[in-house]
Amino acid sequence: MKLILVNQRYGHSRTIVIRGWLKGLLSLCLLGAPVALGYLGYQLAVSDSDANQLVSQEATEKWQQKLDEQSQTLAQLKRNAEVQLEALTTRLATLQARMLRLDALGERLTTVADLDTSEFDFSQPPAAGGILISDSGTVSTPDFLFAIDQLENDIARRSEQLETLSQLINGQQLLKEAEIAGRPVRSGWLSSGFGRRADPFTGAMAWHSGVDFAGAAGGPIVSVGAGVVTYAGDRDNYGLTVEVDHGNGYLTRYAHAKELKVETGDIVTQGQTIALIGSTGRSTGPHVHFEVYKNGRVVDPSSYIRRTHR
Repeated sequence: MKLILVNQRYGHSRTIVIRGWLKGLLSLCLLGAPVALGYLGYQLAVSDSDANQLVSQEATEKWQQKLDEQSQTLAQLKRNAEVQLEALTTRLATLQARMLRLDALGERLTTVADLDTSEFDFSQPPAAGGILISDSGTVSTPDFLFAIDQLENDIARRSEQLETLSQLINGQQLLKEAEIAGRPVRSGWLSSGFGRRADPFTGAMAWHSGVDFAGAAGGPIVSVGAGVVTYAGDRDNYGLTVEVDHGNGYLTRYAHAKELKVETGDIVTQGQTIALIGSTGRSTGPHVHFEVYKNGRVVDPSSYIRRTHR
């Protein structure tokens, strides 16, 4: 193999003869250089592709993680909203029950006091009015929140009416229907009095906070006055019990019943059957244990039993 070198400035040329292994080495370099460059380019391309694929996979995993977190957050918000909605629904139902109870109590008091029903008409929504003043800064609320607010306002107005009504009734002293008088049974006999007595179970002297009327099992137990049932259920030692609040600080209790005929919140009239004679609780036989409380203190029921309605 010959290499001819030419000097461009002087025009001289020089010939170099390559023989043997130098000739093979030079041929290998000239032929291998393109191959080496091509392989290097291929490796660079593959490396870039792997790097891009790795970056793309990491980005996908991060987005998936964010989506999972957002899904969990939305699920938690949904659960919280459902719990809050259930609580608000319960609150609304409670307010509605209070409203009905106030209306019923108001109607009864109006009738008992013999007041002008047109002045205290609890069967109609309370009258209200006023000029319209827009409030552009007020944020609108959902319907059920508005209903709750409206009920609270109505209850406040009903309470004001009842307070006024109560003042009128108190001004008229004790009315006939508001008095407690008579026996808690229609038939039966006084089997145990008020005060100290021999306990029927132990024989030892003990305090008896009421009076007992024995009678036939299943006979009627009646309320001795109009009022609102504040308790109807089972009590320790008393068995099935009814308590009636008559207002003016008076409360009566009827115990050991076989069956209850009223529920807490019911409005009862004088002489109404509220339970049936039984022997539940700490009892030796069918009877009703009758107690009278005045301003939170138990008193002897005898004077009220002997009293008759005027």
